Amino acid sequence: MSALGNLVIIFLSFLGLCFLWTFIKVVHKLWWRPTRMQKLMRSRGIKGPSYRFIHGNTKEILYMKNKAMEKPMSLSHNILPTVQPHIASWVKIYGKNYLQWYGTEAQLVVTEPEMIKEIFNNIHGAFPKFELHPLIKKIIGDGIINSEGEKWTKYRKLSNHAFHGESLKGLSPAMITSVENMLERWKSYEGKEIEVYEEFRLFTSDVILRTAFENNYQKGKNIFETLVRLIVLASDNIYKLRFPGISEFFKTNSQIELDMLDSQVGNNIIEVIKERERKVITGKEDNFGSDFLGLLLKAHHNAADNERISIKTVVGECKTFYSAGQETTNSLLAWVVLLLAIHKDWQEELRNEVLNLFGKQNPNPDNFAKLKKMGMVFNETLRLYPPAISLKRKVEREVRVGKYILPANLNLFLSALPVHHDSKIWGEDVHEFKPERFSQGVVGATNNNPAAFFPFGMGPRNCVGSNFAIVESKIALCMILQRYSFTLSPTYVHMPYHLVTTRPMYGIQVILEPL
Repeated sequence: MSALGNLVIIFLSFLGLCFLWTFIKVVHKLWWRPTRMQKLMRSRGIKGPSYRFIHGNTKEILYMKNKAMEKPMSLSHNILPTVQPHIASWVKIYGKNYLQWYGTEAQLVVTEPEMIKEIFNNIHGAFPKFELHPLIKKIIGDGIINSEGEKWTKYRKLSNHAFHGESLKGLSPAMITSVENMLERWKSYEGKEIEVYEEFRLFTSDVILRTAFENNYQKGKNIFETLVRLIVLASDNIYKLRFPGISEFFKTNSQIELDMLDSQVGNNIIEVIKERERKVITGKEDNFGSDFLGLLLKAHHNAADNERISIKTVVGECKTFYSAGQETTNSLLAWVVLLLAIHKDWQEELRNEVLNLFGKQNPNPDNFAKLKKMGMVFNETLRLYPPAISLKRKVEREVRVGKYILPANLNLFLSALPVHHDSKIWGEDVHEFKPERFSQGVVGATNNNPAAFFPFGMGPRNCVGSNFAIVESKIALCMILQRYSFTLSPTYVHMPYHLVTTRPMYGIQVILEPL
């Protein structure tokens, strides 16, 4: 046999070995590992829908979500079967804690409060943050939400400084200005129908721009508009799985657009950063500013290595603040107005509380602790319509939680919605709007069970921006109640759904009446 023939045989043998090795790896990832995990979990008392090759349960979940949204809901607050129909169905079949599959990723869905509390408190140090989905990372960045250890401690310290009480007081004039601008628009809707979800989107965006981009308002507005498109496109693609490796070489039009939008947001933020830095370097400004971006840039230029943050972190934290900060408040305010439009008695009680405290003057955050009834309404709204319906963790090493032994590399899906709508916790009136259940605070409402109510998470990693969202929402609602009463429009169509947060698919229409 010729030397060339031998080379051909060696080459073909090598290709055959490569193919065999690739085939073994693919079978291991797509079949052997998931089926082994499924068998292990069943042996430990945790069941769930069967793993499907490549897709896991994503096709079933997507089908159930689409089916649930074919027809609008009646005006009911029992939103779990519509917003998370797969969880509503599978907890009945498999129990409060069950195993589901996102592609080849095993997810333990946890809806049992005691287990949720143990996982959030993380006293074993075995439950670090779950690695964000690449599409979610494009929306909210790679900052405090996805960090661990010393890195998280540094980011948390910075965020605590940005959102503590005194800092929030300094932001209230910007918030009041944004409300005034919104209410000026509302004058043309007096005695007419107005769609408030979009109004609150514009308002919350304006607040973020004023508190994070005080000197670069227009550039910030461009970033927001790009983020809105990025959020919609990412959410449309979150359950569309592709064969591993293919997306690295062959990208769909949606993937190409997502990468382009993500790059635009990052580049625009970096342009604003460079502009701030130039002004300080040339002496036009004494410092980087007192807004959120200014605090981040101060940390970026910190002389101490252990306190300094990277430019990538600055961009990530900006994304987190823009996306999470705006979406959370927008969702909360919209559902509060819906519930008060339906329950006029509570609307009047809150109006009287505001007028007795502030009269017709702009609200002062120093007195917000006295708005007891407003606090009750906010908590009941967050119970019925939590902005963030699920949080994720992962199991770093084998650990016992409750009666279960959880293996390493298992992902945990902690769902607030089924807990907030559990009649065994909240009573038979669980789907009714009853703010009085919070008359003795959250402790009284939950019988001292903190894991029964966690709209902003719990434990050491609870949402650092929750105070910002509540203060912003209280300022807006106070100023609205001082000027207007509102009733639900007959054109309103009730269809809550999840897109980053819990939101109304067709908006929220109310009839606005000046006082």
